[in-house]
Amino acid sequence: MEHDVRTQHQPDRTATLGVAYAVAAFASWGVLPLYWKQLEGYPALVLLAYRFAASALFMAAYLSAARGWGSVRSSLRNRRVAGGLFLASLLIAVNWGVYIWAVENGHVLDASLGYYINPLVSVALATLFLGETLTRPQTYGIALAAVGVLLMAVEAHVAPWVSLLLALSFGFYGLIKKVLRADARASIFLETVYLTPVALVYLAWFGPSAAPGTGADVFWLMGAGVVTALPLLWFSEAARRIPLTWIGFIQYLAPTLKFFLGVFVFHEPLGPGRLVGFVLVWMAIAVFAWGSRASEVAEE
Repeated sequence: MEHDVRTQHQPDRTATLGVAYAVAAFASWGVLPLYWKQLEGYPALVLLAYRFAASALFMAAYLSAARGWGSVRSSLRNRRVAGGLFLASLLIAVNWGVYIWAVENGHVLDASLGYYINPLVSVALATLFLGETLTRPQTYGIALAAVGVLLMAVEAHVAPWVSLLLALSFGFYGLIKKVLRADARASIFLETVYLTPVALVYLAWFGPSAAPGTGADVFWLMGAGVVTALPLLWFSEAARRIPLTWIGFIQYLAPTLKFFLGVFVFHEPLGPGRLVGFVLVWMAIAVFAWGSRASEVAEE
């Protein structure tokens, strides 16, 4: 009887831990603008270079502690996986670079929008490249989001390229990761280590202006590896324990936190057109989520 009770509660503990990992990952991504603001005096490319180098160093230490180098060797022996992860590395470089630039130049709200529409972009890409089908509500959701983005472009008289670049780069990154299905730890390490030599050459070329100015700067720059890799590892742990539908709901925590930071902490302007655009995107997410859930219930 005691054994039955323990067995019964095991799935509950697994799900609870999975939710905790997911919340930790997306909350970390949501407040990350506060971290990059500590390094506001550095050019975005310098911070990107430090982020790659520090992340590779952290993941090397993690793999050594977890004895996970076998998965790295397996990934490198598979030419398809190794090549795919190199392409993923380039895409994540674009994503990280644009994101850091956005935080440093007062575009946190644009970054928030990019991560709001990213799930919609991901589904659209899966439809185009993987042959997955959209339900009617999902189609309406993507169309609503497109109208919202268009409204923001009309008000600003320029395309919201920060939002679009973030959503598209991460969307294609996710598409590659889905096709490859590589080991999470190995992929995070290889994606960062591929471009680390380029990052180190860039930092050496940049010279004294890339060097940390204070002891506090050393802490923040080296910590970039931790704040980059840990949420990715937490996300991988969450994905193993809870359904993707749960993750799909929790993921909106990150852009929501960014939105509140942009408005209430960094005091970025939120004009009428921009606000209406955000409302349309929020409506699109609600319609999209409802359509996804209805489709799952029908399949059951």
